[in-house]
Amino acid sequence: MSRPNGAREQTEVTAERRTVSLFGLRIDELTMDETVDRIDQLIASGGIHQHVSINVSKVVQAEHDPSLRAVIESCDVVNADGQPIIWAARLLGVSLRERVTGIDLMTRLIERAAERGHRLYLLGARREVVDAVAARIGREHPTAVVAGWRDGYWQADEESSVVASIAEARPDILFVAIGSPAKEQFLARWKTAIGAPFVMGVGGSFDVYAGTISRAPKWMRRVGLEWLYRVYQEPRRMWRRYAGDAPQFAWLLLRARLRKA
Repeated sequence: MSRPNGAREQTEVTAERRTVSLFGLRIDELTMDETVDRIDQLIASGGIHQHVSINVSKVVQAEHDPSLRAVIESCDVVNADGQPIIWAARLLGVSLRERVTGIDLMTRLIERAAERGHRLYLLGARREVVDAVAARIGREHPTAVVAGWRDGYWQADEESSVVASIAEARPDILFVAIGSPAKEQFLARWKTAIGAPFVMGVGGSFDVYAGTISRAPKWMRRVGLEWLYRVYQEPRRMWRRYAGDAPQFAWLLLRARLRKA
């Protein structure tokens, strides 16, 4: 997929955006297949588009961080990631048909990139992990173009050079695997300078894709217990996170429910 440097042809994105409001956040009412097709349209349309996934932690963070909430509101694709979000939506009478997980969406976009010729850039995680992600893409999708990759560790005064390197590689899709809200803020701050048509924070998805961390069995994913498997794998880090977020999320859900009563 070739483009002249610094220029992106603009075409109209004709699909109407359907969103719902949950905890004051606008979320796209899209299935996985619809999300992949929507992103295809955005890449073809030109411009610069940011994705964000909404889970329990993101809802709680956005409640206390107006800058993060503003970033979420500015994003072009907002998916519900996390079964508790789907459950909360049903309890509040909000229509969200399907959970769209970050790891599954990233995997689908890699497959689609191989078909479409979209150039990929991988940013984040430890060096050995991102190397393994690039290697797996090369093995499983020989036609995919990985324009570049690097780990997610740099000093503040190095950030502009990191951004310049990504921009020089001219990716169509940028995946950023660093923590939240750092990844959302990094992308909002630098996406124009990077110039990629589609940018997406993927959190710990590189570790899963590389095989460093195993994913929950399918039955646990189906019944919404993937979080429990993550606690089992990383008890110290994940228990602290869920123990902090769960009570706050429960309060936000109760408050939203009372307001609808």
